[in-house]
Amino acid sequence: MEEALVSIITPSFNSEKFIVETIQSVQNQTYKKWEMIIVDDCSTDQTVSIIEQFVKNDHRIRLFQLDKNSGAGIAREFALSKASGDYIAFLDADDLWKPIKLEKQLQFLKEHKAHFTFSFYDCINEQGNGLNKRVEAPRNLSYRQLFFCNYVGNLTGIYEVNYFGKIAISATRKRQDWVLWLTILKKIERAKPVPESLAFYRIRDNSLSASKLDLLKHNFAVYRRFHGFSYVDSLFIMIGFLFTQLMIKPRYIKKI
Repeated sequence: MEEALVSIITPSFNSEKFIVETIQSVQNQTYKKWEMIIVDDCSTDQTVSIIEQFVKNDHRIRLFQLDKNSGAGIAREFALSKASGDYIAFLDADDLWKPIKLEKQLQFLKEHKAHFTFSFYDCINEQGNGLNKRVEAPRNLSYRQLFFCNYVGNLTGIYEVNYFGKIAISATRKRQDWVLWLTILKKIERAKPVPESLAFYRIRDNSLSASKLDLLKHNFAVYRRFHGFSYVDSLFIMIGFLFTQLMIKPRYIKKI
């Protein structure tokens, strides 16, 4: 049977410090049939020239450049339009995959006859040093659980195109991944993660999750715009979100 092609969606913006490691983590995959579609969002540093060197030496890597700075959502959506894979996976330009990531996930999907999965991931700092923190998720993630907390790390998600089609990426500046996973879980109701860490999420010094207030604003916007709840209903739902963040989610953040 012919191997499935995995399309990897990577937006980039001023990522010269990290993009080499990110691309190399894809090249180091034990599963070799992939295409990496990088869409640069008008970087002003050396990001593009660095990527171009990889493109010259690896035909599986493709680079596109937006005409104006538009945000990661637009970059991901553009990359999606260029993707031809049987599966869609996501990797931001400062995050890393462990070498076995794609192989493990494709095997997991086949064994469980599933169309979507994700995995746990470890956190590193801007310099690439481990923070001794692993982010896990419920082993049988329901739509309701996801409704109150995004347990799926963007760098770990992978879905089957023949089952879902190409799922449009939200153009909002933040929380596009959560909206994507909610769209998927709305259809399949539950999803199982590969129960091990397959990636490294980089926490940047200048954005340690931005601010808590901004996070609340973006989550509120998801309830209002994606779910279509009224202003008042969204406020009440945010109470459930805050409860999950304070009381439930910490159970899935482990020291390693």
